[in-house]
Amino acid sequence: MKDFPVSKRGLVLPRPLNLIGNAFVPAGTGAEFDVLSPLDGQRFAAIADSGPEDVDAAVAAARAAFDGGAWSKLSATERGRLMLRLSALILEHAEDLAQLESADNGKPILQARADMQVTARYFEFYGGAADKVHGEIIPFLPGYNVEVQREPHGVTGHIIPWNYPAQMFGRSVAPALAMGNATVLKPAEDACLTALRIGELSVEAGFPPGALNIVTGRGDVAGKALSEHPDIDFISFTGSPEVGVMIQIAAARNFIGCTLELGGKSPQILFEDADLDAAIPVVINALIQNGGQTCSAGTRVLVHRSLWDRVETRLKAAFEGISASASDEAAVLGPLISARQKRRVEEYIETADAPLIARGGISFEAPEGGFYVAPAVFGPCAPDARIAQEEVFGPVLAMIPFDDEADAIRIANGTDYGLVAAIWTRDGARQQRVAKALRCGQVFINGYGAGGGVELPFGGVRKSGHGREKGFAALLEFSHIKTVVNNHG
Repeated sequence: MKDFPVSKRGLVLPRPLNLIGNAFVPAGTGAEFDVLSPLDGQRFAAIADSGPEDVDAAVAAARAAFDGGAWSKLSATERGRLMLRLSALILEHAEDLAQLESADNGKPILQARADMQVTARYFEFYGGAADKVHGEIIPFLPGYNVEVQREPHGVTGHIIPWNYPAQMFGRSVAPALAMGNATVLKPAEDACLTALRIGELSVEAGFPPGALNIVTGRGDVAGKALSEHPDIDFISFTGSPEVGVMIQIAAARNFIGCTLELGGKSPQILFEDADLDAAIPVVINALIQNGGQTCSAGTRVLVHRSLWDRVETRLKAAFEGISASASDEAAVLGPLISARQKRRVEEYIETADAPLIARGGISFEAPEGGFYVAPAVFGPCAPDARIAQEEVFGPVLAMIPFDDEADAIRIANGTDYGLVAAIWTRDGARQQRVAKALRCGQVFINGYGAGGGVELPFGGVRKSGHGREKGFAALLEFSHIKTVVNNHG
């Protein structure tokens, strides 16, 4: 730690190195590129600009760890204990990690602190689950014993996004390690410093060489090389549907499986009997959290016409009181990740095909050069309006009116996505009917989100992807079944 550089903000920064076989090494070419903080747009760190040869080295280290290396010789209980040690180290360094994440990603410090708690929880949950994935015995013919065993895939590749760098590290990598896979992680080039720091903590925790490898670099170079690598046995990707298609094609060419989480256009449905005092703060937070840069953000609010005026009034007052600001203790909305993302979100706002209901502001204290966007609410939006159909990935909310239950279900299901939805009603029968009718991977009733929801299977349908992360379901994704048939006579 002492030889790590310190930024102008006093942050201890990971070096521009990859983690390969428990050694921190530069990119093979020695190339690096700058890291800009969304808070002020200024350079404050650098990361390795890795290429295919670096991915080759990381995959080889993982292969050696899995095929007879120290990692392969650990029992499930021993793997779990290592993960619990890493969880404890993340908690021990939680404040430093949160400050680093906030500077790298731009999220408010309170959100960054919550993210570190969730990241530690991933390693805690899967550390405890590592020795609890059991096989089964199938009754068969006389004289036979049939076992169904769960085994790791082998070497798994993980490509994670920039919106929750630490959380996504835990969400993707922890279940793979718990099952005994050796892993190669390629974090997003826009925000990967906490991933590198947690990688350093994994070495301190005692993970054997090659169990966890981290290669930074550009998605179209290092990410492409990892997804196409012939010695990867499974790939996990979270990102855009467009890149998800390329990941699936690469996986198919290598005859391997993949999990894809590709975003959403998630609705919150406010029926006429909704408790608005409970619902409105949740609707706001489900959009504002992380600047709207969340795959499961509640970016559409479907409002029964009888409630429209009341909901519009409340949302207008709330959003006009929200200002994007730097990551101080009181901030609820920080900058977006990059100048490119800022331009993209502003284009959606400027060309929105619906009336503007309310616009927040940008704090006068926000540093010049930061990637700040004032939040916006539009409505009434037509269900097929661009702003109600496409994933903006910013603090932009579309309000859509509906007439009855059937209309609400039709509108909620009327996008290419299917990730998360929320139902706000006191009617128990309606809760069950609508939850069953919604085409998505998670439904919340009179709530939204679950504080990380580490235990809850998560994933989508249609354009939101396939496969499941979180909970025990993720352990099944990172394993395959072997059937052993013993004719003992």
